[in-house]
Amino acid sequence: MERAEVLRLGHRPERDERLTTHVCLTARALGAEAVHVDGKGTGPVGTAREVTRRFGGGFEADTVGSPRSVVRDFDGNVAHLTMYGEPVQDVIDDVREEPVLAVVGAGKVDGWVYEEADYNVGVTNQPHSEVAALAVFLHEYFGGEELEARFAGGEVEVVPSASGKETRSIRDSR
Repeated sequence: MERAEVLRLGHRPERDERLTTHVCLTARALGAEAVHVDGKGTGPVGTAREVTRRFGGGFEADTVGSPRSVVRDFDGNVAHLTMYGEPVQDVIDDVREEPVLAVVGAGKVDGWVYEEADYNVGVTNQPHSEVAALAVFLHEYFGGEELEARFAGGEVEVVPSASGKETRSIRDSR
């Protein structure tokens, strides 16, 4: 499977806590190896780390002081998810040729992001949630393989069910 990381730009703790948490959890659940949160996103980062501890996987979450450095230092394609970009279905094969850093903004995104990204990618070219754009992008990037991923090393796992909620201890399932 390809390798993906996510950069969450412009996190505003007073405003974006829940949505940034959803960006982090979506990144983890849909196959990204890491999420980098711009600014003081300690709440969402802590939640992502705790979910990884409990449910497994090798997911990394951190805060960064210089998102521009993350973009510049990334060894692979940088795909900025924006409604103004090229349709995901038209560019995904090219994006997939290298590891990807998917960039999602919280508010208005600075012009440097559009300029420094290898791809500005639109999911529908209509206003909607950055969480939805990230989910669709990662699904396309991984070609659906992320839906079969197993998360090793956790304490609990979800038991798939047509109704109800059930988890079990990993120790009990072996």
